[in-house]
Formats: sequence, C-alpha cells, structure tokens
Amino acid sequence: MTMRFDLNNLPQDPALLQQMILDLLTQLREKDQRIEKLSHLLALLQRSRFGRKSEQVPLEQLLFAFAEAMRDGEVETNPQAEAATEAEAIKQDKPAKSSGNGHGRNPLPESLPRERVEYALPEEACKCQECGAPLERMGEEVTRQLEYVPASFIVREHVRVKYACRRCQGNVVVSAMPAQPIEKGLPGPGLLAHVLVSKYCDHLPLHRQEAIMQRYGIELSRGTMSDWVRAGAQLLRPLYDVMRREVLQGRKINTDDSPVPVQEPGTSKTRQGRLWVYVGDGEHEHTVFDFTPNRKRDGPMKFLHGYRGYLQADAYTGYDELYRSGEIVEVGCWAHARRKFYEAQDSDRERALVALAYIGRLYQVEKRGREDGLSPADLCALRRQESGPILSDLHAWLKEQAQVVLPRSPMGEAIGYALGQWRALGRYLEDGDLEIDNNAAERALRRVALGRKNWLFAGSDEGGRRAAILYTMIASCQQHGVEPFAYLRDVLGRIPSHLQSRIEELLPGRWEPAPPRAPVAAHPAQPIDG
Repeated sequence: MTMRFDLNNLPQDPALLQQMILDLLTQLREKDQRIEKLSHLLALLQRSRFGRKSEQVPLEQLLFAFAEAMRDGEVETNPQAEAATEAEAIKQDKPAKSSGNGHGRNPLPESLPRERVEYALPEEACKCQECGAPLERMGEEVTRQLEYVPASFIVREHVRVKYACRRCQGNVVVSAMPAQPIEKGLPGPGLLAHVLVSKYCDHLPLHRQEAIMQRYGIELSRGTMSDWVRAGAQLLRPLYDVMRREVLQGRKINTDDSPVPVQEPGTSKTRQGRLWVYVGDGEHEHTVFDFTPNRKRDGPMKFLHGYRGYLQADAYTGYDELYRSGEIVEVGCWAHARRKFYEAQDSDRERALVALAYIGRLYQVEKRGREDGLSPADLCALRRQESGPILSDLHAWLKEQAQVVLPRSPMGEAIGYALGQWRALGRYLEDGDLEIDNNAAERALRRVALGRKNWLFAGSDEGGRRAAILYTMIASCQQHGVEPFAYLRDVLGRIPSHLQSRIEELLPGRWEPAPPRAPVAAHPAQPIDG
C-alpha cells in the first residue's frame, strides 16, 4: 500500500524523516520490480500472440552484445567466434536447403501405381509429308502427372460355405472365418485403422470423419466410431504394455508432459488432465505415452517404478522424489535454460545475448559431433574437452551476474534457474548416449498439441488412457519410419489370433507385414449345432 503524507504537517525529527525516506525508496524499488515483471509478462504474451515462435537471435545483435561485454571486461573471448557459433546452433534443427536453384520436382515414389495413357497419331497423320511413306514408331515422350483418386469404401462379404451330407440329410458343417478385430462388428481392419490414424495422426476429430463419410453416402455416427476407438485401444493394449516394459529397461528416458482438457462426467465443464511422454534409448526405441487425471507426482512415480538410469526432464519439482534414492539420475535440459534467457531479452538484452552465445557454443560442439558421426565414447571425450571449459566459463559468469541483477527480474530468474539446475545441466558430459536437451520428448508431444486444437478435449479419463495407447502406437511407428495406416491395418487384423507369447513380433520396430491371407474356405470346417 502506498504511504500518504500531509506535506503541510511533516514531522520535524530528522531520524523519523530519514525512516520515511527509506520506506518510500523501498516502496519505489518494489514498484519498479513489479513494473518490470509485468512488462516482461506483457512482452511474452504479445510475442506468443503476434510474434514468431522461433528463438533465433540475429548475428549482429550477438556481436554487439559481446563487444559491449568485452569493453566492460565481463567476457574474455572472441566475440565474432562466439556469436557465429550461436547463429550456427540456432540453425541446427533446420533442414538443409537444396544446392539447386529452387526449381524442379522431387521424384515420385516408385511404389505408387502407374496408369498409362497413350496418345497415338490418327492414321491419316502417320504419313511422311515429303514422300508419303508410312511413319514408323521410334520412341516416346513421357510426361508424368500426379493424380488423386478419392478414398473408396468397399463392402467385403465373408462367405462361409456350408456343407451337408445328402445321404444322411444332416451333418451340416460350415467353414471357419478368421478372427476379426471387433467380433460381429461392422468395420474391417482397414476401416478401423483409418479411423484411428485419422484422429491420432492426422488430428481429425470423429465429428469431421462423420461428415466426410456422409459425403460418400455412408451414415456412421461419431458414437459408433468412438466405440471402435475403444475396441482398437483394447486390442493394442498388449503391445502398449510390452513397449512400456521395454522402455523401463533402458539406460535413459526422456520425459515431458502436456495438459489435456478432460470433460467432467455429466457436465459441460472440463478439468485439466495430463499426457506424459517417455522416450526410450537407442536399444529400446519406443515412444510411450501415459495419461493421468492431474499433474501430481504420483503419475511419473507410478510409471517409473523400478526404473534405474538417467531421466532427462525439465525442472518440475514432482520429479524430485524420484531422484532422492539415487537410482534415477537427473539430467537437465539446456533448451529450457536457453529459453529463459531468450525471454529475458526484453528487460536485459545485453546479458541475455551473452548467455545465448555461451549456450550456442555448447550446441556447436554437439552439431560437430553429429556431423562427424562420433560414437558415444568419442562424443563424450569431445564434450569433456571442449564443452567442459565452456561450462566452467559460463558458470563463473552466471555467479558474477547473480550478484548484480535483481533475483525476481526475468534475468535474475533465468540465472537462478541455470544455477539451480547446474549439476543436472552438466550431466550430459558424463555419457555420450545422453542428449544436451530434452527436445526428443518435446517433439513427441507436438502431436498432442496439434490434436488438442482439433478435438479440444478428452471425453473422460478412460478416453485419455485410450489416447495414450493410440498416440504410443502412432509415435513409435513414425519413430521407426513405419507408415501408421499400413501397420495398424495389418496388426489389427492379426492380433486377435496372434500368440501372446510372440506379441513382440508385432512391435513397430520389429513388424513385418503378413503374407496374403488364404481364402476363407481353406479354413477347417466347424460343425453347426442342431
């Protein structure tokens, strides 16, 4: 609350006046801090609403910041080299541009079916204009055009042939029918896979799929398709359990979480559930999702029960209990630390750019290791040789700046985050299999953010759990370069009759398409009661 004084009746005691001045200065400092924080939050809001999402910093700004820092004696290094490495690190995730002039077409996949349309000259034009002799075919010119054939629905009739003994006038038997994804259900494996992929890969909610099918003259309610989604998730649950178990057998896991609105039963209101992602290591390449009704630490503690190894995540305090025993080792994320300095530019641009350039040097080491194809052991040696000294210099600079910036300012919070997480942030130097950041988990969660913009909310906690199973299957397919529709169409048709003891054969990383199915009539006959 602002202190108010009667200027016409100020006290005469000098000590009391000094105290009043000190109180006013304290209030003024607190207001300045609050104004700075609110201005920072407003700038973040404006950037998220209207600005670009990229965290790229222009090279000339980094050069200027380092030049100023060197002039003040804060940094002893080459500003052009530092700024250049940061600019290179920013571009590391961008795809390389073609060396051509930007024109031309990519070759069409050889797997696409070809349809040949031939244009021959009319008979009267097949004569030489000079001598009148008939023209002979000498070659052809081919122009390839990519065409689109709309999706088609077919009605597949499964005919079970009946047999009977004419002499006995009985003993009727009928050929068996293969097990179906949904017993006595309408959808075949292809249609069921199409609905699942459309929603959880192409982010197409069920009510839009309903409208699309209506254009083809097929009336299918979203309620019916919701039942199909439930059945598909149940069929795939054994594979999900295997993938979850194998991820926990790895040496490292990347994890992150994203909010998911969940509808309250019997109301139109929603509350916030959570989808967590757990990305396995190179020997256990699965991307497994888990749903929890809230963000309490119970969710990751239950999922990671019994796990021993590295866990790379953000600084969420719910993980702290996991690290307490020492069986799970915390690994920090430099992308999170970097983002805080990037966001602090609005209030303290010079310090922010210096910090960004330091971090850029760390990423430059990682980029060189990837380009050289270093083994984990060689990458670990490179990090200790080159990244170690950079981290030492950055740590000293951060501790020095922490003494002069306001702790609650955006820069103070960025420095506080980095120093508070310093041991975890430097842990990637210990093992070449570890990553410098947690971007693998963040990339996996992008599909959830895209889907959430379309289907808006989960209908229940059970719906959230189904989404976790189906996102797991889609993400793991994409992780292994497997086309999700082809995989699900095949697996959903095979899993009802597949041996549970050999369920690992159907994992996305080990899956091989089944050979063409034999005719239905070839299955052994079954007697009909009565």
